[in-house]
Amino acid sequence: MKQILFILLILSFIACNKKEETTKPTKSSISESIYASGTVKSKNQYQAFATVSGIIEEVFVSEGDSLQVGTVILKISNKAQQLNLENAELAANFSDITANQGKLNDAKQLVELSKRKLKSDSLLFTRQQSLWNQKIGSKVELEQRELAFQNSSSNYYSAVVKYNDLKRQIEFNAAQSKKNVNISSKIEDDYTVKSEINGKLYSLTKSKGDLITPQIPLAVIGDAKKFIIELQVDEYDILSIKKGLIVMVTLDSYKDKVFKAVITKIDPIMNERTKTFLVEAEFTKAPEVLYPNISLEANIIIQTKENALLIPRNYLLPNNKVINANGDTLAIKTGLKDYQKIEVISGLTEKDELIKPVK
Repeated sequence: MKQILFILLILSFIACNKKEETTKPTKSSISESIYASGTVKSKNQYQAFATVSGIIEEVFVSEGDSLQVGTVILKISNKAQQLNLENAELAANFSDITANQGKLNDAKQLVELSKRKLKSDSLLFTRQQSLWNQKIGSKVELEQRELAFQNSSSNYYSAVVKYNDLKRQIEFNAAQSKKNVNISSKIEDDYTVKSEINGKLYSLTKSKGDLITPQIPLAVIGDAKKFIIELQVDEYDILSIKKGLIVMVTLDSYKDKVFKAVITKIDPIMNERTKTFLVEAEFTKAPEVLYPNISLEANIIIQTKENALLIPRNYLLPNNKVINANGDTLAIKTGLKDYQKIEVISGLTEKDELIKPVK
């Protein structure tokens, strides 16, 4: 019993003599920020898809290759479509105006012959009519000349109509066949997957002989040198985010280093599943080496204040109260805060000494 009392006395003595932690407000700069996680993406990064189903016939590039706009990545087997294109080209050559120029020349020559015949019969009819007016010749001869003139006139206009119809038909067939070639060529292009940008092939998920569909991503392509930051910002913080805000970024690949970036884009619609908004930022000075999909953490600087009166956050009690050196509880007004410090707007001075609350 005496031993227990002795131990309690010692513990009480130690507790009474334990020095309380104290501090005084200091003036320094403080920045309030919003935390966000995210990843690095290559600028203009996208997934390439085929627009048709089929078997990959040939792959022309490898992962890591540089690409230009229009660089062929892979080709899908399309024997039937190749035959359709060849057939359309044959039809186009057959229907071409140049190939049918002989028919047009024949029809035009017939028009010229009919025109000369009409002119000749018109002249003969006019002369016969003049003779008839002079009581020369017979009524039968006049009627024969008139009939010949009418036949020539009918033949001439018929030849003109036929020539125009033939010309219009040939021009229509030629234009239609060229359109068919263009359609077949476009369908032919659907069997070829090409790069849409100047950049780099970061990923190629399929190889020769694989069966693919329009729903299967085939490759990841993006800019080779320029990268952006994609951040997921909570819906409760999005109203504080604006373009131009500074972002301090830490990358898992670059430990103990902090990189500076600037907000460049705010997605105007929330992801209903994650309850976050997509926010993009760009490095002011990017790391020397970057790869797509590197994970990162970021602090978006909402506002900064110089020469602010600050105290450690662990000295603050609930309802913005602190304990002074006399043991009195004081109410203060706070402002900006970060993970360690909080600004005191009123209620304290640099001379005030505070006691750290016992948790």
